[in-house]
Amino acid sequence: MKRKLIAAIGIAGMMVSIAACGDDKGSGGSDKGADAKELTVWLTVDAQNNWPDLVKAADAAVQKKHPGVKINHEYYGWPDKNAKLDAVLATDKAPDVVEMGNSEMLSYMVKGAFAPVDPAKFTNSDQWLDGLKTSVTYDGKTYGVPYYAGGRVGNWRKDVFASVGVKSTPKTYKELTAALDKVQKKEGKKFSAWYQPTRDWYAAMSFVYDAGGSIAVESGGQWKANLSSPESVKGLKEFKNVVDKYMHGDKTKDESDRYIVYGQGKSGMIFGAAWEGATSELPDNDKTGKLKGNLENFVMPGPSGKNLPVFLGGSDLAIPVKSDAQALAAEWINAFTGPSGQKGLIAKGNLPNNKTDLAPLKNDPATAVPATAAESNWFVPMAPGWGQVEKAQVLQTMLQNIGTGKESVEDAAKEADAAIDKVINTK
Repeated sequence: MKRKLIAAIGIAGMMVSIAACGDDKGSGGSDKGADAKELTVWLTVDAQNNWPDLVKAADAAVQKKHPGVKINHEYYGWPDKNAKLDAVLATDKAPDVVEMGNSEMLSYMVKGAFAPVDPAKFTNSDQWLDGLKTSVTYDGKTYGVPYYAGGRVGNWRKDVFASVGVKSTPKTYKELTAALDKVQKKEGKKFSAWYQPTRDWYAAMSFVYDAGGSIAVESGGQWKANLSSPESVKGLKEFKNVVDKYMHGDKTKDESDRYIVYGQGKSGMIFGAAWEGATSELPDNDKTGKLKGNLENFVMPGPSGKNLPVFLGGSDLAIPVKSDAQALAAEWINAFTGPSGQKGLIAKGNLPNNKTDLAPLKNDPATAVPATAAESNWFVPMAPGWGQVEKAQVLQTMLQNIGTGKESVEDAAKEADAAIDKVINTK
């Protein structure tokens, strides 16, 4: 996948709180809009540019069942989509289907902007990937349908590791760190054996979850921060160990330009979205002239002895509560995300939304790494105030203070917990 899955939760001030319709079971669970004659579908430009045939196939399936139905499509870039959606949701002209980054769903669900759906109406819903299923679930209800997924993997330069006698990707964390130690010793302090941006909370939280910790825990309908628990601290300390030993770049940076930095040739490895390695070796980014065909993805092993749990990004499809064609919208979504749609998405380099379709990909050399990595995954706390936590960059601040040595792991984690607890239960 050649785009970033942006964890943007905040909604513009014009977004209004919309109560879910009291008499409707929701799309996929009622007949509201079953006889609609027109459907408006908003997707991102990824679908328009990369799999327009899948969109046409879904249209055809719906129109075969409902002759004469008109289906309109609008396509938006990721930076523009939410501002346009916020504006239209304040009117009576909401689209019937809208694509959302899975990390964008929560604030809209909290505000009541999307209609609840009945998962039983959608193919393979009982096999949805855990992280994607979590992203469409709030307060015990389902408000969307997973579309496709994207995971995180390790990527290293084969030439750099071969130069210290390492010729195969690591299967255990001990193998990984042993190889990194050799590279760091050979290349010296001006080289990052592992370029790991300090503020990259997706990577840091993978270590936290691997150690049995979490960002926050829910009990009795209330959320409480959990970063200062012994398990979470253990994971944070291992993340700090990685940064201290192998990251010799600017320790105040985030991951936004990691693929560009990697392309500059001063690092041997990264851990990031599966598309980052391939993007680093493109001519515009490869400043060494050596990366093409020399980079290799691998499943990140974790200190626990299991694969490192990864943040599972991706897209979901939701139905605005103001839609007058909710039942028809649900039919279109099921046609688009069903077995044939998933097959098409896989062929385009995406991961499917469900475990049934994911399993065979682990046996295909072309897809084995991202498919295997995606099996073990985590997602953000589905708490009403999580958007405020992200907006305040609580995790990034904690990690920078840890990575730069400004605070101990324990002190930084306690401060982060206090900041999270102030807002995490606030709508």
